Amino acid sequence: MPETHTIQVIARIKTDFSEKFGIPRQSGLVQDCKALVVFEPEFRNPDALRGLEDFSHIWLIWQFSQAVRPDWSPTVRPPRLGGNKRLGVFATRSPFRPNALGLSAVGLEAVEQDPVLGPVLHVAGADLLDGTPIYDIKPYIPYADSLPEAAGGFTDRVERVMLAVDCPPALLEQVPDEKRAALLGVLAQDPRPSYQADPDRVYGMSFAGLEVHFTVNGGRLIVTEISGGAAV
Repeated sequence: MPETHTIQVIARIKTDFSEKFGIPRQSGLVQDCKALVVFEPEFRNPDALRGLEDFSHIWLIWQFSQAVRPDWSPTVRPPRLGGNKRLGVFATRSPFRPNALGLSAVGLEAVEQDPVLGPVLHVAGADLLDGTPIYDIKPYIPYADSLPEAAGGFTDRVERVMLAVDCPPALLEQVPDEKRAALLGVLAQDPRPSYQADPDRVYGMSFAGLEVHFTVNGGRLIVTEISGGAAV
């Protein structure tokens, strides 16, 4: 039997993403996506964060909570390769892993002492679903963690195209001012799987308590409808 180890959830993140579709594919791609890291009651000791405010970025180690499965596959189909080519799971960042663990580098904007929640981290560029459990937090250390000469494997061969986003002003006005840049940044990243290219298809995603519908034709994304209640 393989050795097992139990780890504790130390915090959960609060983001504007209530479903997987639309979440940026990697951390840091949309810096306007703001989030809060709220610690579980037993870890709300401010001493545990002493000195963290001196760092500009942190690592979050978390669980793909909606991808936990009793078994695993040694190969997966990365959406960025069209969903029709298999690679080894450890050569990808697929959520379907033996331990369903994720790793994200996010900007640390503030360490707040909330009178009810205790220490709360304000972060930017997070690629996590709302409520995602976090297992550990570590400071990002530039001299050791930044490797500009590193090879990116298959990701170096996949063209990253930003879409031009066309959102009518009347629709954009339905989005709170502080959420608009984040929404437009997320849409520009093209939330669709790369194998979907039907210009007549209407896509829908949830963002900040709103439902956003759009079409994509070539390099242009057109927002067709924004509905829903107040942003979370």
